[in-house]
Amino acid sequence: MMGGYPWIKVCGMTDGENIREVEALGADLLGFIFYPRSPRCVREVPAYLPVRAGRVGVFVNAPREEILRRHETFRFDFVQLHGDESPAFCAQLRERDGLRVIKAFGIGADPVDRLAGDYDGSCDLFLFDTRTSARGGSGRQFDWSVLEDYSGKTRFLLSGGLGPDSAESLRGFSAPLLAGFDLNSRFETAPGLKDASLLAAFLKQLQR
Repeated sequence: MMGGYPWIKVCGMTDGENIREVEALGADLLGFIFYPRSPRCVREVPAYLPVRAGRVGVFVNAPREEILRRHETFRFDFVQLHGDESPAFCAQLRERDGLRVIKAFGIGADPVDRLAGDYDGSCDLFLFDTRTSARGGSGRQFDWSVLEDYSGKTRFLLSGGLGPDSAESLRGFSAPLLAGFDLNSRFETAPGLKDASLLAAFLKQLQR
C-alpha cells in the first residue's frame, strides 16, 4: 500500500464494483464517509473493500465509540476527521487506539497556521479543503497561495474542487510537505460513484 509521494486519495466511495475499478487505477487511498448529512454517506458495507489501496474512514464530530465500531468492520488505515475535533481527541485515537489520523481543515480567510498549528504532533496528516458548511465535497477550489505561508511540521493532502482539468496546475504546485491530492465530487457520475475513465485520464496527465 502507498508508495512514494504524492499519494492519490479518492474519497466518497460507496459501491463495491466502483471501488474495485478505482483501486485498479492505482489510487493509494480510498475514502469512506460516515457523515449522515453527506450524499456520499456509506449506508451499508460495500460488496468489495480495497485490498491494495489504504482505507480511510471519514467522520464529522463522531464519538470515539462510533469510530472504533466502524473500524472493527472496515479496518481503516487512517481516520479522517472533518469536524471540530480537538488535538487531544486526535492524539487519543493515535496513542490509545493505534489509529492514524488525518485532520481536515476548511480553508478560508484565516491563516493556515492559525487553523492547524495546535494539531502538529497529534495527527499523521492534515487535509486542506475549501471551507464550506457541508464539511467538504463542494467542488470548489480555494486559493492555494495561502499555503505558501504554511510553516507546520505535518504533511498535508490538497483537496477542494480538484477535477479533470486540474492536472496541469497540480503539476506546477509544489510545497515541501505536500503528501498528495484528494479527489472527489468532480470525478463523479452521481454522488458516491466515480467515473473511472475520467480518473484514468487525469492520472495519466498528472504523471506526464
